[in-house]
Amino acid sequence: MVRTTLICLISLLLALPAQAQLAKEQFGAQSRPSAQSPEPFGSYARGCAAGLVQLPETGDSWQAMRLSRNRNWGHPELIDLVQEVGRHMNRIGWGGIYVGDLSQPRGGPMLTGHRSHQIGLDADIWLYPATDMTLSRRQRENISAVSMRRAEGAYVNSNWSRGQHELVKKAAQDRRTARIFIFPGAKVQMCEDETGNRDWLRKVRPWYGHHYHMHVRIACPRGARGCVDQDPPPRGDGCAEAREWQANILNPPPPDPNAPAPTPRRELRLADLPQQCASVLSAPSR
Repeated sequence: MVRTTLICLISLLLALPAQAQLAKEQFGAQSRPSAQSPEPFGSYARGCAAGLVQLPETGDSWQAMRLSRNRNWGHPELIDLVQEVGRHMNRIGWGGIYVGDLSQPRGGPMLTGHRSHQIGLDADIWLYPATDMTLSRRQRENISAVSMRRAEGAYVNSNWSRGQHELVKKAAQDRRTARIFIFPGAKVQMCEDETGNRDWLRKVRPWYGHHYHMHVRIACPRGARGCVDQDPPPRGDGCAEAREWQANILNPPPPDPNAPAPTPRRELRLADLPQQCASVLSAPSR
């Protein structure tokens, strides 16, 4: 009995450094996915993912960008959606799409950048038209995306076209898509230009930044019991809300003198993530 208790105590002590280590360092060190069935665990900004698959670096109508980051991994449903969006854009006149960050090989918090993208269900797709589908690895590191915003995001600029409208619309119309984040001026412009069925606009949500790319987020796949969905967007097309964002950019409200000071975000550790994430980290690589 004493021996068993001692062994358990030693095991606990040995586990403490890993639990104390920042989760972004542990997941950022993984270069390959786990040899497990694809499954997200936790929420978009606090989780991990087993069995992710890689978006091929180059496809018939897409190219993965910034390959040195090794962030072109996602759940099979996300990979399929990205590829379908690329093929659609190719059919209507673009060469395809340039794809930014998805997730790390095992998801989890990233060393730099995103707070979300942790469970293999988020993808950044550039708003820049993909005209050259033969970019080298070096070119993909150095080419710059192009901003679509004017007046700090209140309006689109001259780079915005019907092509960007159709890109966002195609992704939003997919049944798997839960949300698309984009700068307020783009949402307002799409609200003004759309003349057909407007249901898809509900999924397009104004958010800070996102004027170089749109952020596509899909819902938890069916059967993923350890995955936590975000609440659905409010009913309606969301255009009035987007115009409120636009108005606040053009005429910022005065600061609230009674607003509490922002609380610094605490870095996540493995113990902060779902229990399954420890198994995802320790699982053999595929």
